[in-house]
Amino acid sequence: MKKISILLVGLLLFGSTTLRADEGMWLLPLIEKLNMKDMKKAGLKLSAEDIYSINKSSLKDAIVIFGRGCTGEMISDQGLVLTNHHCGYGSIQQLSSVEHDYLKYGFWAMSKGEELPAPGLTVTFLERIQDVTPEFNKVLTPSMSETERAKAIAELSKKLSDQASSGKFIKAQVTPMYAGNQFYLFVYKVFSDVRLVGTPPESIGKFGADTDNWMWPRHTGDFSMFRVYADKDGNPAEYSANNVPFKPKKHLTISLKGVNKGDYTMIMGNPGRTNRYMTSWEIEEVLGISNPSRIKIRGIRQDIWMKDMQANDTVRIQYASKYAGSSNYWKNSIGMSRGLKRLKVHDKKEAQEAAFTAWVNQSPERVATYGSALGLIKEAVQGRKDYYNAIQYIAESIRGIEVVGAAARYSNMAIQAIESKKDMDKVKEAAAEFYKDYNEALDRKVAVAMFEVYKKDVAPTYYPSVYTDIQNKFNGSIEAYVNDLYNNSIFANQKKFNAFLANPSVDAIKNDPAYLASQSINTTLKGLSEKVTPFMEKLTKGQRGYIAGLLDMEKDKPHYPDANFTMRLTYGNVLDYYPADAVYYNFYTTMDGIMEKEDPNNWEFVVPAKLKELYMAKDFGQYAMKNGKMPVAFLSNNDITGGNSGSPIMNAKGELIGAAFDGNWEAMSGDIAFEPALQRTISVDIRYVLFIVDKFAGAKHLIDEMTIAK
Repeated sequence: MKKISILLVGLLLFGSTTLRADEGMWLLPLIEKLNMKDMKKAGLKLSAEDIYSINKSSLKDAIVIFGRGCTGEMISDQGLVLTNHHCGYGSIQQLSSVEHDYLKYGFWAMSKGEELPAPGLTVTFLERIQDVTPEFNKVLTPSMSETERAKAIAELSKKLSDQASSGKFIKAQVTPMYAGNQFYLFVYKVFSDVRLVGTPPESIGKFGADTDNWMWPRHTGDFSMFRVYADKDGNPAEYSANNVPFKPKKHLTISLKGVNKGDYTMIMGNPGRTNRYMTSWEIEEVLGISNPSRIKIRGIRQDIWMKDMQANDTVRIQYASKYAGSSNYWKNSIGMSRGLKRLKVHDKKEAQEAAFTAWVNQSPERVATYGSALGLIKEAVQGRKDYYNAIQYIAESIRGIEVVGAAARYSNMAIQAIESKKDMDKVKEAAAEFYKDYNEALDRKVAVAMFEVYKKDVAPTYYPSVYTDIQNKFNGSIEAYVNDLYNNSIFANQKKFNAFLANPSVDAIKNDPAYLASQSINTTLKGLSEKVTPFMEKLTKGQRGYIAGLLDMEKDKPHYPDANFTMRLTYGNVLDYYPADAVYYNFYTTMDGIMEKEDPNNWEFVVPAKLKELYMAKDFGQYAMKNGKMPVAFLSNNDITGGNSGSPIMNAKGELIGAAFDGNWEAMSGDIAFEPALQRTISVDIRYVLFIVDKFAGAKHLIDEMTIAK
């Protein structure tokens, strides 16, 4: 009787993880089959082909990959792109200087001729998605080793991608789904002439900064605008003054009707990564290794960065984007660990595994097919523990020292240029991009801290040989070693590196202390990776078997693959929530909250004078709510993760009502386990976006090129 009770509890807990309408990151070609009935019931007014079609224009044609890790949407027929401020942040920082501080003061082009080219920035359109699983099933066999399987997948993926690619701008890639149980081909068109149109100052676009990051209530105007340019025929082209604004197949209509609790919402974008099929052993690894080391090391580095950033405007601009990227994932890790523990996700995963095991054991065929999966995962995770910890520490600490990274990056380029006696100018240009946002004095401080934290926290067995040099040549003094490294390395600053390029030699590189440090670290990392490889093969095989088994176990229910930065759709509703006992959060915020949070002595909560003037005058134009207040952000229960930043959140008609930019603190474990009662998406209200563009920036010409539904 006791055994039966335990099994029933496990099944009930397992059942609690089954999918809800507001959970899931769904592949577009499958929504007609898997989701349309529920979406229509929830209030959707569109057809599946209105959302995804390869024969006519559809919503997918208005959604883009912005840069290399965000989403954006086309909001005019003149190539205007809306994304988050934090998505455009790297390009805004790149274009900024002390003289033209677009981070601090914002930027608005009052004509197309004033728009600023953003070097290296791309906007990528999805052309089509194709299920190519049958092609892989022809070449993959159960008898293959993991090495053989990986080789076969790589070869066929390249073949199919090459066949679907065309020229420089049509790119294709095969992406595995469900841990390699299915495969899809994605074909993209890439535009590389992208220009900054407008960005609010950080005091709007980053209002609340680290303190408010991942938190609700939120009052951040997290948006920026860019424009895509093409050649005269509408094709992708490198930057040219002769290029013209790109006319997309589809751009989104903007709704000024606002949102109400319960309204249907839909988000399309490119979620980066989820691990919803993660097991209890992998969660132990996250809580015991991955997150603690990331939190500790990034916290140390960020404190050093921030001190110098606050003391010097040049350093502030140089390190703004680096700091933002680091701190975002740092706070995410803090929140994730908190959520995993608070919501007892490990226990739920154990119950799920128990239910799965019971189901497998009901059939000899299932035992033969899936019986070893969980054991392989457990063996792999526990077996790689020490190696994985050392790899994590190397990646977060000593490998992240900028001068070491520069030596690793530019030494091979320089050696090849020396030996071929050409391309030295390309080396100089590439390095110039690095040194533009690099400060030697700051990096020295970071280097001392990173070498020290690695030495303190990692077993000597995993020390790179550079630590032997520190002991033997510098009497164990990390500070003395670091000073010698920067004093003598040709990579320590741009002046030294350019002097080297004027009279280059291979010997100078191979005897350089930063180069030797990078070689030492990489040698250790390579050795650790070789030790981890057998465990990774077991983990890969175990995950593939476990997920295949879960799909088989619930074959009558729809399942979505984990996010992997391919276009997905999520749907839900505008919704408030209760974060804790006796605590209630409304589903929207207004400018009242901005004024309540204002603190002129705290850079995170400074409010621009003009914004205060507009607030005091209640000069909100057509963008105010019916009660006269100015909306800023709102909540929905859509399922998103990193990569969805900048994604359009749309109403039942597919009209744009906001731009998604964050998740909420109470559900930071959501990448691993979706929590329906708590998980919320935070979006900036499109009315606040247009209010800032129109009333604050005075860029009404941008409003005029949009299609607006009132």
